Amino acid sequence: MNTTRSKPAASLPPRRGVRSLRRLGGLCMLCAMMSACGPVLNDPYPAAERGENILYTAFTQQPKHLDPVQSYSEDEASFLYQVIEPPLQYHYLKRPYVLEAGVADQMPSVRLYDAAGRELPADSDPAKVASSVIEIRIRPGILYQPHPAFARDDSGALRYAALGAEALRAIRSPVDFAETATRELEAGDFVHQIKRLASPHLHSPIFELIAEYLPGLKKLQAQLLAEARETPGWVDVGRFELEGVEVVDRYTYRIRLKGIYPQFLYWLTMPFFGPVPPEVDRFFGQPGMAERNLSLDRWPVGTGPYMLVENNPNARMVLARNPNYRHDTYPCEGAPGDAEAGLLDDCGKVVPFVDKVVFSREREGIPYWNKFLQGYYDASGVSSDNFDQAVTMTSHGEVNLSEDMEQKGIRLLTTVSPSIFYLAFNMLDPLVGGGENASAADSDRARKLRQAISIALDMEEFVSIFLNGRGLPAMHPIPPGVFGAREGERGINPVVYRWVDGKAVRRSHDVARRLLAEAGWPDGRNARTGEPLVIHLDTTPGGLGDKARSDWLAKQFRELGVQFVVRPTDWNRFQDKVRLGNGQLFFFGWNADYPDPENLLFLLYGPQGKVKYQGQNASNYVNAEYDALFDRMKVMPDGAQRQAVIDRMIAIIQRDAPWVFGFYPKSYSLQHGWVHNRKPGSIVRNGLKYQRLDVEARARARMQWNAPVRWPLAVLVLALLVIALPAFLHWRRHEHATAVRVRATGRGD
Repeated sequence: MNTTRSKPAASLPPRRGVRSLRRLGGLCMLCAMMSACGPVLNDPYPAAERGENILYTAFTQQPKHLDPVQSYSEDEASFLYQVIEPPLQYHYLKRPYVLEAGVADQMPSVRLYDAAGRELPADSDPAKVASSVIEIRIRPGILYQPHPAFARDDSGALRYAALGAEALRAIRSPVDFAETATRELEAGDFVHQIKRLASPHLHSPIFELIAEYLPGLKKLQAQLLAEARETPGWVDVGRFELEGVEVVDRYTYRIRLKGIYPQFLYWLTMPFFGPVPPEVDRFFGQPGMAERNLSLDRWPVGTGPYMLVENNPNARMVLARNPNYRHDTYPCEGAPGDAEAGLLDDCGKVVPFVDKVVFSREREGIPYWNKFLQGYYDASGVSSDNFDQAVTMTSHGEVNLSEDMEQKGIRLLTTVSPSIFYLAFNMLDPLVGGGENASAADSDRARKLRQAISIALDMEEFVSIFLNGRGLPAMHPIPPGVFGAREGERGINPVVYRWVDGKAVRRSHDVARRLLAEAGWPDGRNARTGEPLVIHLDTTPGGLGDKARSDWLAKQFRELGVQFVVRPTDWNRFQDKVRLGNGQLFFFGWNADYPDPENLLFLLYGPQGKVKYQGQNASNYVNAEYDALFDRMKVMPDGAQRQAVIDRMIAIIQRDAPWVFGFYPKSYSLQHGWVHNRKPGSIVRNGLKYQRLDVEARARARMQWNAPVRWPLAVLVLALLVIALPAFLHWRRHEHATAVRVRATGRGD
């Protein structure tokens, strides 16, 4: 008898077809799960942040300094101005820019004194003013953000004032300390920071300038240097006196300046003159702190609306609402058009509106732009790479949002920056400037040559071609938004433009050719010798002298019959040429430190000459009347009299044409419709507290714009099924044949 027993078919090991089907089923299930995950698949932020009142933005350059004594760049200002509050600030909405009290109780008082100590009237002759005394009173009751530097033990001593290596072992940020505290803002905190300007370890970029008006700083610097040589490490500036600066009482301090310097009030809007508590300075000065990146340069401490709670400059920076922030409200007045734009809708409401601001590091422009389009950044700039996608240009040069942007509810904001880019003529050059000791006739010929070139170089075309329209042709050094800039017909440069049908029209090349002939160069050749006129542009490779721009400039000159030669050189050599007065024509630019005409008109002030005085007057332009008017204008208050002086100064330089007044750059920015109260203006740097978000609208838009596209998954599943179907059918046939064989023979193999 055959005793072999066959295995039931059900107990046979699974065939490869079954395993393939199981894998296919698992893959289909995974695809289904992925399709059900919704828009969170590409969300770059933690799930815990969804629905929170957080403003998302980006930064491209690592902040180098966040210590208020050293920080002086726009990249750093985005963080620092939200934390540190100087005595004064700019009104968020008004244009031209208007100073107002920040943490100061009111605008500072300014008193003038002569050499004998007698007080002078406010309108005194500046030559009689020996000193100016600025008195600042701080609002009582303002508190600092919570910070371990203020924490005290039961005896009242500072808890973290003498930390050893063991105590710092696990510390990587101020957030890691167990206890924090606060205290009231005092006048002495501002005085302490002013003393820090003289610290030999910090190298403040404004030290030399401010020391001209506050001579006690140099004396203090010498004392601090001597102290640093004897005692390496942190120096307590609080132990030293600063001549010219004194604490009057808990909320009041005075600064005595040499002579008269009305623009000093603008410096009081900057973190250089914000408060630094001695406790914080001492806290970060302890041994071992710097090695752990624990310093004011990384972790600023202030009374502002936000405090820095995360600092990873390679990836992410986070500002969180300061729970101790003073009572502050949204402005109720603004510039014309602000009410219509909805910028006054939140009048009188308490700020800040946003709980947290998250800055993500973006090294490349394309990811930055794509995340903005997906709704993951609330605002974005407009770069040359995405300009055509974002905006359209009309035949009249007007800029409008593209249809795609409008459909997304994106808004375009434009503003003219308080800056100017210009082509400078070297007035020491015999050809274009007439030379240092030029005769009246030579000076006149050189002036007409400069005027002809100013007309021929079509800045409207330059801005359109090379800047995508992101600039406004300049008429003089003062950009719109700064006191002294005129609008309409009174604001044009009559040497270069005519006023026709309500707009400025550039004068024709025929006018330029006539001026060129009067300068002694008819058709671009010397009237006596016949030699060609050659103009040299000194520049650095990769800058405004690259090939496309150089070709454009050469074309403009050719239309006058003038030969144009570019002399490229490296940056150091270019600087030497400008410093020594060996250049002829070169591009330059200037960003205003503060919105006062003095900070722009001084670029053509004789005593600022680059060659003779190593100043900022790169053209080496000298005009006795202009210089006298500048001395008068810089100490005048804004008003009709100052405007009249500025008008005369501008008329002088328009006629003399030491510059081709190139353009004022325009900044374009985009924001989503859920962002409110955002008004551009590079002078106002503490504006985050005024911005408001519609978080629900943002969530809806993100879900709509980032909804998963399911049909590719369905196609993938169908394709996998089609591929697997033959294997499945083959498996079925094999199983059927096996079953038949088992029934027939009793054997499964």
